[in-house]
Amino acid sequence: MIYPTIFSQNPFATVMPKFYIPPPMPSLSNSKPILCFRRQNSNIINEPPKPGTRFRNPITVSPSQLYLNKSKKQRAYEERRGVSPAGSRQMLLLCGLGYWVQGFRCFPWLALSFHMAHNLNLSPSSLQLVLNSGNLPMVAKPLYGVFSDALYVGGARRIPYVSIGVLLQILSWGPLALIPVAGEALPTLMACVLLSNLGASITEVAKDALVAEYGQKHRIKGLQSYSFMALAAGGILGNLIGGYLLLKTPSSTMFLVFAILLSLQLGISVTTREESLGLTQLPNYSLARKSISESIRKQFYDLVTAISEESICRPLAWIVASIAVVPILSGSIFCYQTQYLHLDASVIGMSRVISQLVLLSMTVLYDRHWKKVPMRKLIGAVQILYAFSLLLDLVLVKQINLKFGMPNEVFVLCFSGLAETLAQFKLLPFWVLLASLCPRGCEGSLTSFLASALCLSSIISGFLGVGLASLLGITSGDYSGLPVGILMQFLAALFPLGWIHCIPTSQAVADEERKRAASKRTRRNRRVGRVVFSSFYAYRRERESEA
Repeated sequence: MIYPTIFSQNPFATVMPKFYIPPPMPSLSNSKPILCFRRQNSNIINEPPKPGTRFRNPITVSPSQLYLNKSKKQRAYEERRGVSPAGSRQMLLLCGLGYWVQGFRCFPWLALSFHMAHNLNLSPSSLQLVLNSGNLPMVAKPLYGVFSDALYVGGARRIPYVSIGVLLQILSWGPLALIPVAGEALPTLMACVLLSNLGASITEVAKDALVAEYGQKHRIKGLQSYSFMALAAGGILGNLIGGYLLLKTPSSTMFLVFAILLSLQLGISVTTREESLGLTQLPNYSLARKSISESIRKQFYDLVTAISEESICRPLAWIVASIAVVPILSGSIFCYQTQYLHLDASVIGMSRVISQLVLLSMTVLYDRHWKKVPMRKLIGAVQILYAFSLLLDLVLVKQINLKFGMPNEVFVLCFSGLAETLAQFKLLPFWVLLASLCPRGCEGSLTSFLASALCLSSIISGFLGVGLASLLGITSGDYSGLPVGILMQFLAALFPLGWIHCIPTSQAVADEERKRAASKRTRRNRRVGRVVFSSFYAYRRERESEA
Protein backbone atom coordinates (compact mmCIF):
# COMPACT_ATOMS: atom_id res chain seq x y z
CA MET A 1 0.00 0.00 0.00
CA ILE A 2 1.28 3.46 -0.94
CA TYR A 3 0.48 6.11 1.56
CA PRO A 4 -0.47 9.62 0.49
CA THR A 5 1.50 12.83 0.76
CA ILE A 6 0.27 15.29 3.41
CA PHE A 7 1.23 18.93 3.62
CA SER A 8 2.11 20.06 7.13
CA GLN A 9 1.43 23.43 8.68
CA ASN A 10 4.52 24.79 7.01
CA PRO A 11 3.40 25.39 3.41
CA PHE A 12 7.02 25.18 2.12
CA ALA A 13 7.84 21.75 3.51
CA THR A 14 6.70 18.48 2.02
CA VAL A 15 6.27 15.19 3.91
CA MET A 16 6.98 12.13 1.85
CA PRO A 17 6.67 8.70 3.50
CA LYS A 18 8.73 5.67 2.67
CA PHE A 19 7.16 2.77 0.83
CA TYR A 20 6.90 -0.70 2.28
CA ILE A 21 5.91 -3.96 0.66
CA PRO A 22 2.33 -4.96 1.52
CA PRO A 23 1.49 -8.51 2.68
CA PRO A 24 1.01 -10.93 -0.17
CA MET A 25 -2.42 -11.24 -1.76
CA PRO A 26 -4.47 -9.00 0.52
CA SER A 27 -8.18 -9.65 0.74
CA LEU A 28 -10.47 -7.08 -0.77
CA SER A 29 -12.80 -7.30 2.20
CA ASN A 30 -10.06 -6.35 4.67
CA SER A 31 -8.59 -3.53 2.60
CA LYS A 32 -9.17 0.02 3.79
CA PRO A 33 -9.81 2.96 1.51
CA ILE A 34 -6.90 5.31 0.77
CA LEU A 35 -7.65 8.90 1.62
CA CYS A 36 -5.56 11.78 0.26
CA PHE A 37 -5.55 15.03 2.25
CA ARG A 38 -4.09 18.29 1.05
CA ARG A 39 -4.50 21.95 1.78
CA GLN A 40 -7.53 22.95 -0.27
CA ASN A 41 -9.77 25.92 -0.76
CA SER A 42 -12.04 26.85 2.13
CA ASN A 43 -15.23 26.25 0.14
CA ILE A 44 -14.33 22.60 -0.44
CA ILE A 45 -15.38 20.14 2.25
CA ASN A 46 -12.48 18.14 3.64
CA GLU A 47 -13.10 14.76 5.09
CA PRO A 48 -11.36 14.23 8.46
CA PRO A 49 -8.60 11.66 8.57
CA LYS A 50 -9.34 8.38 10.23
CA PRO A 51 -7.60 7.68 13.53
CA GLY A 52 -6.15 4.45 12.17
CA THR A 53 -4.03 6.21 9.57
CA ARG A 54 -0.31 5.90 10.38
CA PHE A 55 2.88 6.94 8.63
CA ARG A 56 6.08 5.02 8.85
CA ASN A 57 9.29 7.08 9.15
CA PRO A 58 8.20 10.22 7.25
CA ILE A 59 10.94 12.07 5.38
CA THR A 60 10.88 15.86 5.16
CA VAL A 61 12.24 17.33 1.91
CA SER A 62 12.89 21.05 1.68
CA PRO A 63 12.24 23.03 -1.50
CA SER A 64 15.97 23.67 -1.94
CA GLN A 65 16.59 19.92 -2.07
CA LEU A 66 13.87 19.54 -4.65
CA TYR A 67 15.42 22.33 -6.71
CA LEU A 68 18.87 20.77 -6.49
CA ASN A 69 17.55 17.39 -7.53
CA LYS A 70 15.70 18.94 -10.42
CA SER A 71 18.74 20.89 -11.54
CA LYS A 72 20.90 17.77 -11.37
CA LYS A 73 18.40 15.87 -13.48
CA GLN A 74 18.22 18.74 -15.93
CA ARG A 75 22.01 18.88 -16.17
CA ALA A 76 22.19 15.14 -16.68
CA TYR A 77 19.53 15.37 -19.37
CA GLU A 78 21.42 18.14 -21.15
CA GLU A 79 24.63 16.14 -20.95
CA ARG A 80 22.90 13.15 -22.47
CA ARG A 81 21.47 15.30 -25.25
CA GLY A 82 24.85 16.94 -25.79
CA VAL A 83 23.55 20.45 -25.22
CA SER A 84 26.54 22.20 -23.71
CA PRO A 85 28.01 25.64 -24.30
CA ALA A 86 31.31 24.12 -25.38
CA GLY A 87 29.60 21.83 -27.91
CA SER A 88 27.53 24.72 -29.27
CA ARG A 89 30.65 26.85 -29.72
CA GLN A 90 32.44 24.01 -31.50
CA MET A 91 29.46 23.47 -33.77
CA LEU A 92 29.29 27.19 -34.52
CA LEU A 93 33.01 27.37 -35.29
CA LEU A 94 33.12 24.20 -37.38
CA CYS A 95 30.03 24.73 -39.53
CA GLY A 96 30.10 28.53 -39.45
CA LEU A 97 33.65 28.62 -40.77
CA GLY A 98 32.91 25.73 -43.14
CA TYR A 99 29.98 27.46 -44.81
CA TRP A 100 31.86 30.76 -44.83
CA VAL A 101 34.77 29.11 -46.67
CA GLN A 102 32.27 27.49 -49.02
CA GLY A 103 30.91 30.94 -49.86
CA PHE A 104 34.46 32.30 -50.11
CA ARG A 105 35.18 29.82 -52.95
CA CYS A 106 34.06 32.56 -55.32
CA PHE A 107 37.40 34.23 -54.51
CA PRO A 108 39.61 31.73 -56.40
CA TRP A 109 36.90 30.93 -58.95
CA LEU A 110 36.69 34.59 -59.98
CA ALA A 111 40.43 34.55 -60.61
CA LEU A 112 40.13 31.25 -62.47
CA SER A 113 37.39 32.61 -64.75
CA PHE A 114 39.48 35.67 -65.68
CA HIS A 115 42.54 33.45 -66.14
CA MET A 116 40.76 31.19 -68.63
CA ALA A 117 39.06 34.08 -70.45
CA HIS A 118 42.11 36.37 -70.82
CA ASN A 119 45.23 34.21 -70.43
CA LEU A 120 43.98 31.04 -72.12
CA ASN A 121 41.69 32.97 -74.53
CA LEU A 122 38.75 30.58 -74.25
CA SER A 123 35.57 31.40 -76.15
CA PRO A 124 32.31 32.00 -74.20
CA SER A 125 30.94 28.55 -75.04
CA SER A 126 34.24 26.83 -74.16
CA LEU A 127 34.48 28.74 -70.88
CA GLN A 128 30.96 27.76 -69.85
CA LEU A 129 31.58 24.17 -70.97
CA VAL A 130 34.72 23.91 -68.82
CA LEU A 131 33.00 25.41 -65.78
CA ASN A 132 29.98 23.12 -66.06
CA SER A 133 32.08 20.02 -66.73
CA GLY A 134 34.09 20.77 -63.61
CA ASN A 135 30.92 20.30 -61.55
CA LEU A 136 30.55 16.65 -62.56
CA PRO A 137 32.00 15.30 -59.26
CA MET A 138 29.12 16.98 -57.44
CA VAL A 139 26.63 14.75 -59.25
CA ALA A 140 27.93 11.80 -57.19
CA LYS A 141 26.94 13.47 -53.91
CA PRO A 142 24.40 10.72 -53.02
CA LEU A 143 27.26 8.22 -53.00
CA TYR A 144 29.22 10.42 -50.59
CA GLY A 145 26.10 10.83 -48.44
CA VAL A 146 25.55 7.07 -48.24
CA PHE A 147 29.18 6.57 -47.22
CA SER A 148 28.82 9.30 -44.59
CA ASP A 149 25.70 7.67 -43.14
CA ALA A 150 26.90 4.07 -43.28
CA LEU A 151 30.70 4.12 -42.82
CA TYR A 152 32.22 5.41 -39.59
CA VAL A 153 35.80 6.67 -39.57
CA GLY A 154 37.33 6.52 -36.10
CA GLY A 155 33.89 6.22 -34.50
CA ALA A 156 32.55 9.34 -36.29
CA ARG A 157 30.72 9.76 -39.59
CA ARG A 158 30.59 13.50 -40.32
CA ILE A 159 33.71 15.43 -39.29
CA PRO A 160 36.22 12.94 -40.82
CA TYR A 161 34.59 13.42 -44.21
CA VAL A 162 34.80 17.19 -43.77
CA SER A 163 38.55 16.82 -43.22
CA ILE A 164 38.96 14.54 -46.24
CA GLY A 165 37.15 16.99 -48.51
CA VAL A 166 39.16 19.97 -47.28
CA LEU A 167 42.41 18.05 -47.82
CA LEU A 168 41.45 17.28 -51.43
CA GLN A 169 40.78 20.98 -52.05
CA ILE A 170 44.21 21.89 -50.66
CA LEU A 171 45.81 19.35 -53.01
CA SER A 172 44.04 21.00 -55.96
CA TRP A 173 44.53 24.73 -55.30
CA GLY A 174 48.07 24.29 -53.97
CA PRO A 175 49.58 23.10 -57.28
CA LEU A 176 47.72 25.83 -59.18
CA ALA A 177 49.37 28.39 -56.88
CA LEU A 178 52.88 26.92 -56.64
CA ILE A 179 53.33 25.16 -60.00
CA PRO A 180 52.96 27.58 -62.96
CA VAL A 181 52.69 24.78 -65.53
CA ALA A 182 49.55 23.43 -63.85
CA GLY A 183 47.54 26.53 -64.75
CA GLU A 184 48.85 26.98 -68.28
CA ALA A 185 47.79 23.65 -69.80
CA LEU A 186 44.06 23.02 -70.03
CA PRO A 187 44.22 19.26 -69.15
CA THR A 188 46.12 19.82 -65.90
CA LEU A 189 43.89 22.81 -65.09
CA MET A 190 40.80 20.67 -65.66
CA ALA A 191 42.22 17.93 -63.41
CA CYS A 192 42.76 20.43 -60.60
CA VAL A 193 39.24 21.81 -61.06
CA LEU A 194 37.73 18.30 -60.87
CA LEU A 195 39.75 17.47 -57.74
CA SER A 196 38.71 20.74 -56.11
CA ASN A 197 35.01 20.13 -56.78
CA LEU A 198 35.35 16.55 -55.57
CA GLY A 199 36.70 17.73 -52.23
CA ALA A 200 34.15 20.54 -52.03
CA SER A 201 31.26 18.15 -52.70
CA ILE A 202 32.41 15.73 -49.96
CA THR A 203 32.76 18.61 -47.50
CA GLU A 204 29.38 20.07 -48.39
CA VAL A 205 27.64 16.69 -47.99
CA ALA A 206 29.18 16.14 -44.56
CA LYS A 207 28.36 19.69 -43.39
CA ASP A 208 24.76 19.53 -44.62
CA ALA A 209 24.25 16.18 -42.92
CA LEU A 210 25.89 17.48 -39.75
CA VAL A 211 23.58 20.50 -39.63
CA ALA A 212 20.47 18.40 -40.33
CA GLU A 213 21.40 15.76 -37.72
CA TYR A 214 22.33 18.40 -35.13
CA GLY A 215 19.04 20.23 -35.69
CA GLN A 216 16.97 17.06 -35.36
CA LYS A 217 18.94 15.86 -32.34
CA HIS A 218 18.44 19.08 -30.38
CA ARG A 219 15.10 19.99 -31.99
CA ILE A 220 16.38 23.20 -33.58
CA LYS A 221 14.56 24.13 -36.78
CA GLY A 222 15.77 26.47 -39.47
CA LEU A 223 19.53 26.01 -39.05
CA GLN A 224 19.81 26.08 -42.84
CA SER A 225 18.97 29.80 -42.73
CA TYR A 226 22.11 30.48 -40.70
CA SER A 227 24.09 28.32 -43.13
CA PHE A 228 22.90 30.52 -45.99
CA MET A 229 23.89 33.59 -43.98
CA ALA A 230 27.43 32.25 -43.56
CA LEU A 231 27.54 31.41 -47.26
CA ALA A 232 26.44 34.91 -48.20
CA ALA A 233 28.96 36.48 -45.82
CA GLY A 234 31.79 34.47 -47.37
CA GLY A 235 30.60 35.38 -50.86
CA ILE A 236 30.49 39.07 -49.99
CA LEU A 237 34.06 39.16 -48.73
CA GLY A 238 35.37 36.86 -51.47
CA ASN A 239 33.95 38.93 -54.32
CA LEU A 240 34.90 42.21 -52.62
CA ILE A 241 38.55 41.26 -52.12
CA GLY A 242 38.84 39.25 -55.34
CA GLY A 243 37.71 42.07 -57.60
CA TYR A 244 40.47 44.39 -56.32
CA LEU A 245 43.24 41.81 -56.00
CA LEU A 246 42.80 40.79 -59.63
CA LEU A 247 43.94 44.27 -60.66
CA LYS A 248 47.17 44.13 -58.61
CA THR A 249 48.17 40.50 -58.11
CA PRO A 250 48.34 37.42 -60.37
CA SER A 251 45.80 34.63 -60.13
CA SER A 252 48.32 32.28 -58.49
CA THR A 253 48.49 34.54 -55.43
CA MET A 254 44.75 34.29 -54.95
CA PHE A 255 44.95 30.51 -55.27
CA LEU A 256 47.64 30.45 -52.56
CA VAL A 257 45.56 32.62 -50.20
CA PHE A 258 42.61 30.28 -50.53
CA ALA A 259 44.83 27.22 -49.95
CA ILE A 260 46.07 28.77 -46.69
CA LEU A 261 42.48 29.41 -45.61
CA LEU A 262 41.63 25.78 -46.35
CA SER A 263 44.58 24.69 -44.18
CA LEU A 264 43.07 26.65 -41.29
CA GLN A 265 39.72 24.90 -41.80
CA LEU A 266 41.48 21.53 -41.91
CA GLY A 267 43.17 22.21 -38.57
CA ILE A 268 39.85 23.09 -36.91
CA SER A 269 38.04 20.04 -38.29
CA VAL A 270 40.82 17.67 -37.23
CA THR A 271 40.86 18.96 -33.66
CA THR A 272 37.04 18.82 -33.23
CA ARG A 273 35.59 15.66 -31.72
CA GLU A 274 32.16 14.59 -32.94
CA GLU A 275 31.03 13.26 -29.56
CA SER A 276 31.39 16.76 -28.10
CA LEU A 277 28.51 17.85 -30.35
CA GLY A 278 26.17 15.29 -28.78
CA LEU A 279 25.67 13.28 -31.98
CA THR A 280 25.02 9.57 -32.23
CA GLN A 281 28.11 7.44 -31.83
CA LEU A 282 28.71 3.98 -33.20
CA PRO A 283 28.44 1.21 -30.57
CA ASN A 284 31.33 -1.21 -30.46
CA TYR A 285 29.17 -4.25 -31.08
CA SER A 286 27.86 -2.78 -34.34
CA LEU A 287 31.33 -3.01 -35.84
CA ALA A 288 31.39 -6.74 -35.30
CA ARG A 289 27.80 -7.44 -36.37
CA LYS A 290 27.51 -5.34 -39.56
CA SER A 291 29.73 -5.53 -42.60
CA ILE A 292 30.46 -2.59 -44.85
CA SER A 293 28.40 -3.96 -47.74
CA GLU A 294 25.44 -4.61 -45.45
CA SER A 295 25.57 -1.08 -44.04
CA ILE A 296 25.78 0.50 -47.51
CA ARG A 297 22.95 -1.70 -48.80
CA LYS A 298 20.73 -0.74 -45.89
CA GLN A 299 21.52 2.95 -46.36
CA PHE A 300 20.64 2.79 -50.04
CA TYR A 301 17.35 1.12 -49.14
CA ASP A 302 16.58 3.83 -46.57
CA LEU A 303 17.40 6.53 -49.15
CA VAL A 304 15.08 5.02 -51.77
CA THR A 305 12.35 4.68 -49.16
CA ALA A 306 12.71 8.32 -48.11
CA ILE A 307 12.71 9.61 -51.70
CA SER A 308 9.64 7.55 -52.60
CA GLU A 309 7.54 9.43 -50.05
CA GLU A 310 5.20 11.82 -51.81
CA SER A 311 5.89 14.65 -49.37
CA ILE A 312 9.58 14.55 -50.41
CA CYS A 313 9.58 13.52 -54.07
CA ARG A 314 7.03 16.09 -55.31
CA PRO A 315 8.80 19.29 -54.10
CA LEU A 316 12.16 17.74 -55.02
CA ALA A 317 10.99 17.08 -58.57
CA TRP A 318 9.68 20.65 -58.90
CA ILE A 319 12.85 22.42 -57.80
CA VAL A 320 15.04 20.20 -60.01
CA ALA A 321 12.83 20.72 -63.07
CA SER A 322 12.55 24.48 -62.48
CA ILE A 323 16.34 24.79 -62.77
CA ALA A 324 16.93 22.31 -65.59
CA VAL A 325 14.44 23.80 -68.06
CA VAL A 326 16.08 27.26 -68.09
CA PRO A 327 19.13 27.50 -70.42
CA ILE A 328 21.78 29.57 -68.65
CA LEU A 329 23.89 31.98 -70.70
CA SER A 330 26.23 32.96 -67.87
CA GLY A 331 29.40 32.41 -69.92
CA SER A 332 28.13 34.54 -72.78
CA ILE A 333 27.00 37.32 -70.41
CA PHE A 334 30.37 37.24 -68.61
CA CYS A 335 32.34 37.52 -71.87
CA TYR A 336 30.00 40.25 -73.13
CA GLN A 337 30.63 42.33 -70.01
CA THR A 338 34.41 41.83 -69.95
CA GLN A 339 35.31 41.63 -73.66
CA TYR A 340 32.66 43.75 -75.39
CA LEU A 341 31.87 46.36 -72.70
CA HIS A 342 35.44 46.17 -71.28
CA LEU A 343 34.30 46.29 -67.66
CA ASP A 344 37.01 45.97 -64.99
CA ALA A 345 37.28 43.01 -62.67
CA SER A 346 36.51 45.30 -59.75
CA VAL A 347 33.11 46.12 -61.26
CA ILE A 348 32.29 42.43 -61.73
CA GLY A 349 33.43 41.67 -58.19
CA MET A 350 31.44 44.53 -56.66
CA SER A 351 28.31 43.47 -58.54
CA ARG A 352 28.57 40.03 -56.97
CA VAL A 353 29.19 41.62 -53.58
CA ILE A 354 25.94 43.54 -53.91
CA SER A 355 24.10 40.38 -54.99
CA GLN A 356 25.45 38.50 -51.96
CA LEU A 357 24.35 41.37 -49.71
CA VAL A 358 20.87 41.09 -51.18
CA LEU A 359 20.96 37.31 -50.61
CA LEU A 360 22.00 37.82 -47.00
CA SER A 361 19.20 40.35 -46.44
CA MET A 362 16.62 38.02 -48.00
CA THR A 363 17.84 35.13 -45.85
CA VAL A 364 17.44 37.20 -42.68
CA LEU A 365 13.97 38.29 -43.77
CA TYR A 366 13.03 34.68 -44.47
CA ASP A 367 14.25 33.56 -41.06
CA ARG A 368 12.38 36.38 -39.30
CA HIS A 369 9.19 36.88 -41.32
CA TRP A 370 8.88 35.03 -44.64
CA LYS A 371 9.07 31.60 -43.00
CA LYS A 372 5.45 32.14 -41.93
CA VAL A 373 4.33 32.77 -45.52
CA PRO A 374 2.80 29.69 -47.26
CA MET A 375 5.58 27.96 -49.14
CA ARG A 376 3.73 27.63 -52.43
CA LYS A 377 2.88 31.32 -52.46
CA LEU A 378 6.46 32.32 -51.59
CA ILE A 379 8.09 30.10 -54.22
CA GLY A 380 5.63 31.24 -56.88
CA ALA A 381 6.43 34.89 -56.22
CA VAL A 382 10.19 34.22 -56.26
CA GLN A 383 9.93 32.30 -59.54
CA ILE A 384 8.06 35.16 -61.22
CA LEU A 385 10.63 37.67 -59.98
CA TYR A 386 13.42 35.41 -61.22
CA ALA A 387 11.90 35.23 -64.71
CA PHE A 388 11.59 39.02 -64.99
CA SER A 389 15.07 39.58 -63.55
CA LEU A 390 16.50 37.69 -66.54
CA LEU A 391 15.23 40.51 -68.74
CA LEU A 392 17.67 42.89 -67.05
CA ASP A 393 20.45 41.39 -69.18
CA LEU A 394 18.37 42.34 -72.22
CA VAL A 395 18.34 45.95 -71.00
CA LEU A 396 22.14 45.86 -70.81
CA VAL A 397 22.60 44.22 -74.23
CA LYS A 398 20.22 46.67 -75.92
CA GLN A 399 21.90 49.55 -74.03
CA ILE A 400 18.51 50.82 -72.85
CA ASN A 401 20.10 51.91 -69.57
CA LEU A 402 22.16 54.54 -71.44
CA LYS A 403 18.95 56.17 -72.68
CA PHE A 404 17.99 56.78 -69.05
CA GLY A 405 21.40 58.19 -68.19
CA MET A 406 22.65 55.13 -66.28
CA PRO A 407 26.21 54.04 -67.18
CA ASN A 408 26.97 50.39 -67.82
CA GLU A 409 29.12 50.17 -64.69
CA VAL A 410 26.33 51.39 -62.44
CA PHE A 411 23.75 49.12 -64.10
CA VAL A 412 25.98 46.06 -63.74
CA LEU A 413 26.69 46.92 -60.09
CA CYS A 414 23.02 47.22 -59.21
CA PHE A 415 21.21 44.65 -61.36
CA SER A 416 23.66 42.19 -62.90
CA GLY A 417 23.56 39.60 -60.11
CA LEU A 418 19.87 39.87 -59.18
CA ALA A 419 18.78 36.81 -61.18
CA GLU A 420 21.51 34.65 -59.64
CA THR A 421 20.56 35.90 -56.16
CA LEU A 422 16.92 34.92 -56.62
CA ALA A 423 17.95 31.53 -58.00
CA GLN A 424 20.03 30.87 -54.88
CA PHE A 425 17.37 32.12 -52.47
CA LYS A 426 14.75 29.89 -54.09
CA LEU A 427 16.65 26.85 -52.77
CA LEU A 428 16.47 27.87 -49.09
CA PRO A 429 12.82 26.90 -48.38
CA PHE A 430 13.42 23.49 -49.96
CA TRP A 431 16.52 22.88 -47.81
CA VAL A 432 14.53 23.74 -44.68
CA LEU A 433 11.58 21.58 -45.76
CA LEU A 434 13.57 18.46 -46.65
CA ALA A 435 15.78 18.79 -43.56
CA SER A 436 12.66 18.70 -41.37
CA LEU A 437 11.18 15.74 -43.29
CA CYS A 438 14.43 13.76 -43.38
CA PRO A 439 14.15 10.39 -41.57
CA ARG A 440 16.50 9.76 -38.66
CA GLY A 441 19.77 8.20 -39.77
CA CYS A 442 19.30 9.28 -43.40
CA GLU A 443 20.44 12.91 -43.08
CA GLY A 444 23.59 12.60 -45.17
CA SER A 445 21.98 10.50 -47.90
CA LEU A 446 18.92 12.70 -48.42
CA THR A 447 20.66 16.08 -48.21
CA SER A 448 23.39 14.86 -50.55
CA PHE A 449 20.77 13.54 -52.97
CA LEU A 450 19.12 16.97 -52.97
CA ALA A 451 22.47 18.69 -53.56
CA SER A 452 23.34 16.23 -56.32
CA ALA A 453 19.98 16.69 -58.03
CA LEU A 454 20.36 20.47 -57.89
CA CYS A 455 23.90 20.24 -59.28
CA LEU A 456 22.79 17.91 -62.06
CA SER A 457 19.97 20.26 -63.00
CA SER A 458 22.44 23.17 -63.06
CA ILE A 459 24.76 21.20 -65.35
CA ILE A 460 21.85 20.38 -67.67
CA SER A 461 20.88 24.04 -67.65
CA GLY A 462 24.46 25.04 -68.49
CA PHE A 463 24.72 22.53 -71.35
CA LEU A 464 21.39 23.78 -72.71
CA GLY A 465 22.84 27.29 -72.55
CA VAL A 466 25.94 26.18 -74.46
CA GLY A 467 23.77 24.56 -77.12
CA LEU A 468 21.54 27.62 -77.35
CA ALA A 469 24.56 29.94 -77.71
CA SER A 470 25.99 27.75 -80.48
CA LEU A 471 22.61 27.60 -82.21
CA LEU A 472 22.24 31.40 -82.12
CA GLY A 473 25.86 31.93 -83.25
CA ILE A 474 27.04 33.77 -80.12
CA THR A 475 30.85 34.13 -80.24
CA SER A 476 33.50 36.46 -78.82
CA GLY A 477 33.07 38.83 -81.75
CA ASP A 478 29.36 38.47 -82.43
CA TYR A 479 26.72 38.93 -79.72
CA SER A 480 23.80 39.72 -82.06
CA GLY A 481 21.93 36.57 -81.07
CA LEU A 482 22.18 37.26 -77.34
CA PRO A 483 18.84 39.18 -77.06
CA VAL A 484 16.92 36.23 -78.54
CA GLY A 485 18.61 33.86 -76.10
CA ILE A 486 17.63 36.07 -73.15
CA LEU A 487 13.99 36.12 -74.29
CA MET A 488 14.02 32.32 -74.52
CA GLN A 489 15.41 32.22 -70.97
CA PHE A 490 12.52 34.38 -69.77
CA LEU A 491 9.87 32.15 -71.35
CA ALA A 492 11.50 28.98 -70.02
CA ALA A 493 11.59 30.40 -66.48
CA LEU A 494 7.78 30.78 -66.55
CA PHE A 495 7.13 27.11 -67.41
CA PRO A 496 7.58 25.72 -63.84
CA LEU A 497 4.62 27.80 -62.65
CA GLY A 498 2.36 25.33 -64.49
CA TRP A 499 3.09 22.51 -62.00
CA ILE A 500 3.62 24.57 -58.85
CA HIS A 501 0.89 22.48 -57.19
CA CYS A 502 3.64 19.92 -56.46
CA ILE A 503 4.90 22.26 -53.72
CA PRO A 504 3.05 21.92 -50.37
CA THR A 505 1.14 24.93 -49.20
CA SER A 506 3.07 24.94 -45.91
CA GLN A 507 5.55 22.86 -43.95
CA ALA A 508 2.81 21.69 -41.59
CA VAL A 509 0.94 20.15 -44.53
CA ALA A 510 4.13 18.39 -45.65
CA ASP A 511 4.67 17.02 -42.14
CA GLU A 512 1.10 15.71 -42.07
CA GLU A 513 1.55 14.02 -45.46
CA ARG A 514 4.76 12.39 -44.29
CA LYS A 515 3.12 11.09 -41.10
CA ARG A 516 0.22 9.72 -43.12
CA ALA A 517 2.58 7.95 -45.52
CA ALA A 518 4.60 6.54 -42.63
CA SER A 519 1.41 5.30 -40.99
CA LYS A 520 0.34 3.53 -44.18
CA ARG A 521 3.74 1.91 -44.52
CA THR A 522 3.65 0.80 -40.90
CA ARG A 523 0.22 -0.79 -41.30
CA ARG A 524 1.33 -2.50 -44.49
CA ASN A 525 4.44 -3.95 -42.88
CA ARG A 526 3.11 -4.54 -39.39
CA ARG A 527 4.03 -7.64 -37.43
CA VAL A 528 1.50 -10.47 -37.62
CA GLY A 529 1.64 -13.85 -35.95
CA ARG A 530 4.36 -15.38 -33.82
CA VAL A 531 6.45 -18.31 -34.99
CA VAL A 532 8.18 -20.55 -32.45
CA PHE A 533 11.75 -21.67 -33.12
CA SER A 534 12.97 -24.02 -30.38
CA SER A 535 13.59 -21.74 -27.38
CA PHE A 536 12.80 -18.27 -28.76
CA TYR A 537 10.07 -16.43 -30.61
CA ALA A 538 10.53 -14.63 -33.92
CA TYR A 539 8.08 -12.29 -35.55
CA ARG A 540 7.58 -12.45 -39.28
CA ARG A 541 6.42 -9.58 -41.46
CA GLU A 542 3.58 -10.01 -43.91
CA ARG A 543 1.65 -7.64 -46.05
CA GLU A 544 -2.04 -7.27 -45.37
CA SER A 545 -2.78 -8.84 -48.76
CA GLU A 546 -0.80 -11.95 -47.76
CA ALA A 547 -2.25 -12.26 -44.25
